[in-house]
Amino acid sequence: EKNKQVLVLGLDGAGKTSVLSSLASNRVQHSVAPTQGFNVVCINTDDRQMEFLEIGGSEPFRSYWEMCLPRGWLLIFVVDSADHSRLPEARKYLHQLVEANPVLPLVVFAHKQDLEAAYHITDIHDALALSEVGNNRKLFLFGTQVTHNGSEIPSTMQDAKDLIAHLAENV
Repeated sequence: EKNKQVLVLGLDGAGKTSVLSSLASNRVQHSVAPTQGFNVVCINTDDRQMEFLEIGGSEPFRSYWEMCLPRGWLLIFVVDSADHSRLPEARKYLHQLVEANPVLPLVVFAHKQDLEAAYHITDIHDALALSEVGNNRKLFLFGTQVTHNGSEIPSTMQDAKDLIAHLAENV
């Protein structure tokens, strides 16, 4: 269990790096450069250190996603709530991942909730067909945003971080 990681996946441009940076620092951290490859971030909580592995979401890196599943004890999947045209593609990849590992707990970040075109989290739930990801899986869905650079992270992101730390206690 010592080498297990939190996997942070999602299509390119979804906001994975911004979410991860913000969770790590408790401050809003925008990232403009897409991750080309792998990004490892350690996040400390009161009683443990958790290692997060973000894998780039562009086409060449998606083949690594499934290979890394056995190393994960939690999957965070980030989607751009305002990018309606790519939600079917996100759903396809998410379902491939959950089929490959039917018990891995799943946290979905419906990111960019601050954008005018953003789907509400209930619409994201439907668009990703989250009701089909398995009854035996722990599943959590958070609407997130990182708006003002340098400000404290929004309460939903803090709640998600607390949940991840809680889940880590039970790994």
